[in-house]
Amino acid sequence: MADQFLEVQIPQQRTYNSIPFPSVLSPNPTTTAVPCSVSHLTETIKTQKPFLDSLLHKTGAVLFRGFDVKTAEDFNEVVEAFGYEEFPYVGGRAPRTNVVGRVFTSNELPPDQKIGFHHEMAQAPESPSELFFFCEVAPTSGGETPIVLSHIIYERIRHEYPEFVEKLEKHGLIYSLILQEDDDLSSPIGRGWKSTFSTQDKSVAEERAAKLGIKLEWMEDGGVKRITGPVPIIKYDKSRQRRIWFTSMVDWEDVGHDPVKAITFGDCTPLPADLCYDCLKIIEEECVAIPWQEGDVLLIDNWAVLHGRRPTNSPRRVLASLCK
Repeated sequence: MADQFLEVQIPQQRTYNSIPFPSVLSPNPTTTAVPCSVSHLTETIKTQKPFLDSLLHKTGAVLFRGFDVKTAEDFNEVVEAFGYEEFPYVGGRAPRTNVVGRVFTSNELPPDQKIGFHHEMAQAPESPSELFFFCEVAPTSGGETPIVLSHIIYERIRHEYPEFVEKLEKHGLIYSLILQEDDDLSSPIGRGWKSTFSTQDKSVAEERAAKLGIKLEWMEDGGVKRITGPVPIIKYDKSRQRRIWFTSMVDWEDVGHDPVKAITFGDCTPLPADLCYDCLKIIEEECVAIPWQEGDVLLIDNWAVLHGRRPTNSPRRVLASLCK
């Protein structure tokens, strides 16, 4: 049944141990007369689910390109076809809005702003297992969603900075971030506490935060300091039997946040800023940034892959869906 899809190569792919990253699937014109339609794609996903699950596990990310996915409704049908359980976006910090069904805006930060590499909801007790992205409006330049394999990053950083990684493994990190009362769309982590915890009641917010392992300290201006941790940073991916760099520890130059103070080791000692920026360079060196084409659907294993966003000055609309 895998011949319903055609695995193709594109210039931006990388190869690790002879495995392309990401895998790119397009319609196979030799197997059907209407290979590009949404209905054909969803039926093929259902019948080839074991193949797609195996491919995602092997590569960490799968890009579907060349299919007739045009709208948020089409994208929602594709997500539903995989049969994954929906992951509720409670406690996440990115400002986003529900579009239809299980589809949300990916991040409402203006498109000319960069978003640093991260695993989705890495600080929460439970994170999404799969992420879908869909390009509804492709930018004319820039605006890519760069991705990188987390275990490759762990291995490189451990090799170059073993003592730093040893301390991370021992202590984890503490995040002390400020949430304003309402959303700040100028920040990639600007979701206000009301929308973060889906309530306007402080006591309800505290209850919901506690379930996520978060402590809240209220401020006089109506905002709140959100303290999370210590959070494990180096995790073990049991299904692949390897350690991964599961964090959002770098690139937090955000309004109201000094990254040196906002993120510390779990023993409250400061992070070495120079090493943090070196880690960013390593991630950039290893990442893959594929220019979006309209209709692209990107499926990411959130345990295997970090993602971010490149800035663009042209219109861009990428939608998302979180699964578990």
